[in-house]
Amino acid sequence: MTQAHRRAVRWLVPGYALILAVTVTAPLLAPGYLLLRDAVSTPQSFFSDAALGLTEAAPRAVPQDFLIAALTTVADGGVVVKLLLIGGLFLAGWGAARLAATVVPEAGVPGQLVAATLAVWNPYVAERLLQGHWSLLVGYGALPWTAAAVVRLRTAAAAPCWVGWAAVAWWVAMAGLTPTGLILAAVVALGCVAVPGSGVSRVWCAAGIAVTAVLAALPWLVASVLGGALGASGGSGLAAFAARAEPGLGTLGTLAGLGGIWNAEAVPGSRTTLLALVATVVLLAVVAVGLVTVIRRPTAVPLLVLAAVSIVGPALLATGPGLALLRLVVDAVPGLGVLRDGQKWVALAMPGYAVAAAGAVVTARSRLRPELAAAACAAALIAVLPDLAWGVWGAVTPVQYPPGWRAVAAAIDADPGSVAVLPADSMRRFGWAGPAPVLDPLPRWVRTEVLLTGDLTISGQTVPGEGGHAREVQRVVVAGSAPRELADAGVRWVVVEGGTASAMGNAQQTLKQLPVAYHDRDLTLYRVGGSGSVAAQDKRAAMVATHLVWVAMLASSAVAAAVGIARRRRDVPFGT
Repeated sequence: MTQAHRRAVRWLVPGYALILAVTVTAPLLAPGYLLLRDAVSTPQSFFSDAALGLTEAAPRAVPQDFLIAALTTVADGGVVVKLLLIGGLFLAGWGAARLAATVVPEAGVPGQLVAATLAVWNPYVAERLLQGHWSLLVGYGALPWTAAAVVRLRTAAAAPCWVGWAAVAWWVAMAGLTPTGLILAAVVALGCVAVPGSGVSRVWCAAGIAVTAVLAALPWLVASVLGGALGASGGSGLAAFAARAEPGLGTLGTLAGLGGIWNAEAVPGSRTTLLALVATVVLLAVVAVGLVTVIRRPTAVPLLVLAAVSIVGPALLATGPGLALLRLVVDAVPGLGVLRDGQKWVALAMPGYAVAAAGAVVTARSRLRPELAAAACAAALIAVLPDLAWGVWGAVTPVQYPPGWRAVAAAIDADPGSVAVLPADSMRRFGWAGPAPVLDPLPRWVRTEVLLTGDLTISGQTVPGEGGHAREVQRVVVAGSAPRELADAGVRWVVVEGGTASAMGNAQQTLKQLPVAYHDRDLTLYRVGGSGSVAAQDKRAAMVATHLVWVAMLASSAVAAAVGIARRRRDVPFGT
């Protein structure tokens, strides 16, 4: 094999993973901003109290918002979010291939390509894209890398230990872009501690992972304490967020096929028909064929067990007794409301599924050449979910904000103070943003607090959010109270966002008494003049410090890993 051929083979797998990621997200390569359901990107973000997690709401978007605020000081926020999303899917595919190479090396490049296909091209990715969970998909992409790093720690006795720990720290911290991502990575890492080997002992491995996870979790752990989120119950709306069965499949079968998100609107069209049954059969057939090979690998067993638990567990929690138990847990332990979206934990099945998919090539090689087996498996996985391509059939596309948004944001930033928003709902429907509801972009576009209740309406049921003060301000506005009451509540601005059909109550009685600072057909900005409030400086300093710990973890582990890779490539013995 020539050197050029070796180089081509080396780049084949990451190149294929990149092609898959770009095929899924291709519309996002156009100019504009990702604005779809929970996904919100704006030209710039700020180190506001909300970005630091110092609000009434649970800190679900830290350290994500801190990172975006930092990066948008030098780059456009739309570009940053799109690159992170595409990078997450790319890492999922490449990482799955690397994990397969570690656990099933005889599967070779063909097996790695099947593993990459399964990791990127599946219902979980499609549904989370449609729900706008771009940062969760970044954490999802870190899972196979986390597993591979821990497996190497446990099995590579001769390798420099610090290099392995640097890799674990990097991937856990990267997954920790959101609390859910960190929990997923920590569970995968701890599960892989069970892998047999003569490297780092299980006790030290588990202890090191626990310390790493706690350090990476400091931003949202400390924010939960300082912001008061630990005092709120997360038990509301558990049934609305439970995993959902798809056509021809029960809840268990849907989850086994990596589908079943709670929001029936955030589902590709092919999953709303009996093709969902066919797709699940195909995916599970690929995994089952590979199980014949990988089930006998001690290194693979922990990943397979984790996959089984991540499917059966959410299925049980979607039942009546399961929901009752979950309610007891989240009511008894503040801060565990993160558990209510049961289907997102199915991400834990991906590393095990990917390894099994690679094993399918090994199982079939007595009847089929590895290249043909890989092509057949990859083609089948893609064919049964055709509408994942091109941004889930064009649903995931960038949008352009009307000019008024920049003008309103600039006016508020010139005189910062608390902002009340009408209509009262947290979700918006803007004609210029497409047919799907979206989170209000304003909180991420201004440097001050935007008062939102966090209430969600799901299938006619209202799930209350944690915004108690925002709810009181909303009541004052909708009741048509005197502007003085708004000012006394600390409101400096009121923004009315056009295009969203929702009850305004008697708000016009209040608004007509306020001076208009800006108006167009999309937005109207009213000046109230209240003083507002910001978090105490000591709390802000504490939160900045915890975020810098997270940044330091990323930076130091990246440097250490890079040094380790450079030493290995130069074949310089450690310590010389």
